[in-house]
Amino acid sequence: MGILTEERVKINVSETAGENCCVAACDGQKVYNKITAALCENKKIELSFAEITELTPAFLNSAIGQLYGCFPAEQIENSLLFTDISEEDEIILKRVTERAKTYFEHAYTCRKALKDVLGGEEDA
Repeated sequence: MGILTEERVKINVSETAGENCCVAACDGQKVYNKITAALCENKKIELSFAEITELTPAFLNSAIGQLYGCFPAEQIENSLLFTDISEEDEIILKRVTERAKTYFEHAYTCRKALKDVLGGEEDA
């Protein structure tokens, strides 16, 4: 993993998703793709929720939650800054991130245990 650069990428959620009403997982995937590209380049990310009128867990799971299956939680938390988010939406975001962290921690443990039992090879 490279060194985190101070270069900050600003991602406007409504522009990226193409909607002010962010409810669909497919729109969340667009945001996820931009975040992933920036994380792969070790950039800091400002994720702006300006002008968002509705935000659902399905959208956030797709945009943010699945990051925890690809990147270490520490990298995500040190790189990602959320701005212009309402208190209500911040509560949903916190719930989504905590569930994602728990899910991916348990998924890894379960896969490892299954490989141990079945005698599979470890990932390189």
